[in-house]
Amino acid sequence: MPYFLIVLAVIARIVVHPFNFTPIGAIGLFAGSWCPPRLAWLMPLLALFLSDLINGFYDPVVMAFVYVGFLGGPLIGQWLLSARRTLPRFGAAVLLAAVFFFLVSNFGMWLSGIGSYPLTAAGLIECYWAGLPYFRVTLLGDLFYAGLLFGAAEAANRFFLAQDNDKLRVG
Repeated sequence: MPYFLIVLAVIARIVVHPFNFTPIGAIGLFAGSWCPPRLAWLMPLLALFLSDLINGFYDPVVMAFVYVGFLGGPLIGQWLLSARRTLPRFGAAVLLAAVFFFLVSNFGMWLSGIGSYPLTAAGLIECYWAGLPYFRVTLLGDLFYAGLLFGAAEAANRFFLAQDNDKLRVG
């Protein structure tokens, strides 16, 4: 499963897609929820790195902050979704992961000087303001892909549980 998710993320980042509408954040949440912690943080980072090898690397400061921003997903998934997966917890986890990524990655953008934002509090606020349209797309992408991943996992669990129960009844 981890390898499938990494391949999915790489493919999704390579094909044409709306900017920031990728499964990386959702994979982090899913990995944090289902995988051992040692593996969970590696999944989004490996998927991001492999797709960056293909798409090309960018400003090292921004890149470092983007990678750190995606580490929030596994931590939030572990914290909110590993023990109990409910719709409110799921919604909170998706929102928190997207907000964490937004805050960290935009801070890196501001710090790098790429957007020509002054290195002042006003410049940081301007950078966050300019990033709001991307936040919306990131949140929608995380919600879409996390819904697919968690929905598929739940459906598979129910299917296999039903199969096991049928075996118990028949046998």
